[in-house]
Amino acid sequence: MPCLNEAETVGRCVAKAWMGLKRSGLSGEVLVADNGSTDGSQAAALEAGARVVHVEAPGYGSALHGAITAARGEFVIMGDADETYDFSRIEQFILALERGDDLVLGNRFAGGIEKGAMPTLNRYLGNPVLSALGRLFFRSPVSDFHCGLRAFRRSRIMALELASPGMEYASEMVIKASLAGLRITEVPTTLSSGIAGRRPHLRPWRDGWRHLRLLLLYSPRWLFLYPGLLLGALGLAATLALLPGPLDIGSVRFEVDTLLYSTAAILLGYQLVVFAVFARIFGMTQGFLPEDPQLRRLLRFIRLEVGLAVGAGLLAGGLAGAGYTLAEWSSRSFGQLDYSHVMRIAIPSAGLLVLGTQTIVTSFFLSFIGLRDRRVVDGGERVG
Repeated sequence: MPCLNEAETVGRCVAKAWMGLKRSGLSGEVLVADNGSTDGSQAAALEAGARVVHVEAPGYGSALHGAITAARGEFVIMGDADETYDFSRIEQFILALERGDDLVLGNRFAGGIEKGAMPTLNRYLGNPVLSALGRLFFRSPVSDFHCGLRAFRRSRIMALELASPGMEYASEMVIKASLAGLRITEVPTTLSSGIAGRRPHLRPWRDGWRHLRLLLLYSPRWLFLYPGLLLGALGLAATLALLPGPLDIGSVRFEVDTLLYSTAAILLGYQLVVFAVFARIFGMTQGFLPEDPQLRRLLRFIRLEVGLAVGAGLLAGGLAGAGYTLAEWSSRSFGQLDYSHVMRIAIPSAGLLVLGTQTIVTSFFLSFIGLRDRRVVDGGERVG
């Protein structure tokens, strides 16, 4: 139990935890991770029979990580020390672990939420939206991403190397467990309102943003790749439609100014896709994202020479367009031009020049990364 100034409730939580252990028929300990309490929480926990671990680094995640590290058992059940969860009813969590699950989360929406126990914003917007994004991004089976009552196999969670110091630690646990392919399940649990007038440690907007940020950082596909592909596709479609001439849709005419923005959309989309590749490779090399076999195969195919050839082709197309516009200008003795016509060549040509340069630079950068990872160099063949 992470604990910060919970003297009024931590003793009762510890007593209920002992009751839950007795009902389960397992031997165990009750561990309280004190995170700098100044109200006597440590003494209340000790009096109720808990082992108290002092965690100096501030934050919910820091306290939990300190407790999990200090725990002696293989099965660990975590929950808040504010009496919002009933530790005497943990049998379902333990049964799920005994059946072979690695991470078992409580589902408060399935078990029941006492009136006033969860802020309206969290109950109807924050938690459902963030949980939905977690399921979408990571194919996680979890419907209540942020339930604080959960059980897990200590060895499996320690192997994930969780590092978030704050409330987003709960999300990081589910994200990394999902990415690692651990067996995850949920069981119904209840949420009580706790002591009236108690100021919660949760800050909805701040902590909600930190959870969302973590979801995005662990999913380069949704943060960079899919938006980039969509933006690039829309830009390409608009560019192709505008190249022959003005496009009239109803009473609205789209001219070369729209072509300029559609070309910019292609460039931005391309950059986002490149960022997705860089982020994914960085995540894999640093160990906080799992291996992506599809990306590995793609990198073996797209070697430096391939990238240089594609980039050179794009540059050649851009230079040809630039040469055409220069010839047009020269034919008019470098005087007035038909900008509606010339800009339909100049804008895409400039776009090709930028794309070609980006492709060449990106190819060199990927090869630079590959110097450390020999699976990328020379199409996956080991050298040296």
